[in-house]
Formats: sequence, C-alpha cells, structure tokens
Amino acid sequence: MTGRATSGRILLTCGEPAGIGPELAPLALASGVEFAWIGDPRHLPPGTGFQEISAPSDPVPEGLLPVLPHEFAAAATPGRPDPANAKGVIAVIARAVEMVMHGEAAAITTLPISKQALKEGAGFAFPGHTEYLADLAGGVPVAMMLASTTIDPPCRVVPATIHIPLSQVPAALSDQALEQAIRITHSALIRDFGIPDPRLAVAGLNPHAGEGGTMGRDEIDRIRPLLDRLRAEGLDIAGPLPADTMFHAAARARHDAAICAYHDQALIPIKTLDFAGGVNVTLGLPFIRTSPDHGTAFDIAGRGRADPTSTIAALRMARDMAATRG
Repeated sequence: MTGRATSGRILLTCGEPAGIGPELAPLALASGVEFAWIGDPRHLPPGTGFQEISAPSDPVPEGLLPVLPHEFAAAATPGRPDPANAKGVIAVIARAVEMVMHGEAAAITTLPISKQALKEGAGFAFPGHTEYLADLAGGVPVAMMLASTTIDPPCRVVPATIHIPLSQVPAALSDQALEQAIRITHSALIRDFGIPDPRLAVAGLNPHAGEGGTMGRDEIDRIRPLLDRLRAEGLDIAGPLPADTMFHAAARARHDAAICAYHDQALIPIKTLDFAGGVNVTLGLPFIRTSPDHGTAFDIAGRGRADPTSTIAALRMARDMAATRG
C-alpha cells in the first residue's frame, strides 16, 4: 500500500542508540523541516525538550522535538552498543516504513545504524539499511545514490555494485546490474528531482575506461554495447568514461548523475567534494528515504561533538523530494 501522505512530517528513525543519532535529533530542529523522531526518549541527551505524540500529524509547540515513543529493551551508553537494543533499532525502521506506506508521513530519514551491532544482537541478515528497506517494500529493485547539497554543479553518484569485495566487482557488474542502476536512476531523477530529461554519465570499470582495450576489455565487450542499446531507446548517456575525469566542476556540469562501477569509485569523489553535505538516497522505493552520509561515530558519541549538517541536509532533501513527487 502506498497511500498519499496525510502529514507533511518526515519520520526520523533513531538509528543506533549508542551512536550520535540521539544527539543529532534535537540538533536537526534547526533544519526548519517538520519531522518526528521515532525512538526511546530515554536515549535522548539529558535536557532535550521533547513532546511525545501518538501520530505524525499531532501538533507540537515550536522548539520541542516531536517524539513517537518506541520502547527499547535497555538504556543507551554512548559509544557502547548494547545487543539488547538491536531488535528495537530494526523495529523502528519497520514501523517507519509501515507508517509512510500507509500515508501517515511524507518520507523517511534514517539515522545511522551499526550493521555489526544488529548482526550480533539480532541476527540482522541484510548488508545495510538499503537492502532492508527494499525488502520491507516488497523486494523492489533499488539503487543507492549519494547526492551533494552544498556544491555547484552538484555531484550525484550511484554505484552499480555496493558492499562487496573489490575482487568480486567485475563478475557482479553484469549487464543486468548496470542496466538496472541506470534505469532506476533515470526514473528517480525525473520523479524525485524534477529533472525532465536526465543526463547520465557512466564510468568505466578499468583505469582510463580500458584505454582502448589495453587496460581491460570490459568497456568494449560489455559496457559500451549496453549503453549503445539504451541510447537507441532515447536515454541521454555518456560513457563509458574514465572515472578520474568525471568529477571536476566542468565535468559535473555535463551530467545530472554518474553511474559508477563500484563503491569507492562513487563515494570517494562525493565525500571529497561535499563530506558534510552529502546525503544518501535510496532510489526505486515506493516511498522516499534519505539518510546522512556518515556512520554512528561511536568515538565521539555523547561528547557534544556531533555535526548535524548531513542530517539537516537529508531532512531538507526528503522534504523537497516529497514536494516534487506531490
């Protein structure tokens, strides 16, 4: 079910309670975005002004954090994840998906989880948020986009393969995987970013995009024929291109998103260009999901050093995407 949102609020899931997520929630009020945090109020920093609500649409006085309470098994110690809380973290994500799928909220922004903590505490079987959200949505095909928010021209990257060893990338970068990433990105740029005629750039797998076959033939034998077929359908695609020349300002101005062969090929440029302002977006879901582009930061949790820039950017992007979808 994908009902129309009856509340303009974004749902902000709590993430790992022992990380910086609880600190980021009240700081995110500076975003100016209407959102409700789902989690255990015990995990919020001492002195946080909040009001519990029963539905995302419930009114809350200005300056207070709206909280949809979700009881966890244990309190939280910053920097020390408790296996007892793993099931709670997973349940909050599932609860947020259920609410947004029933039209009770406009979108979801997820605070960082610890995949290791979830696996050890609850046998979490998914590589990360993206795969779990896709499963909750019915197993739909998805793609992970990292999008900048503070640079112009923007940097948007989509890795066609994600959390696998580099040695496995050539085999995993099948025609099907690459075509899926391209089509999902193309559709999402239209539906969620309001770009009517998306321009895509596709990176080669090998250095210099194979250098005419002298550094590998993947581009000649597999990638170029696929791109030619998609171009014949009318898609605006450049490539395969050398990845090392795709991300300077003039190159970014020529495309709306870059499809990359593997994780680091995509994430190194955006984290270099816009580390604090990068946003993780799951493309292809029947609902909108964004996330700050950083982890749990156990090393600084509870020390008052959490930077809300990426969380604020993720909330604003979720709001804007929801407005574009209508």
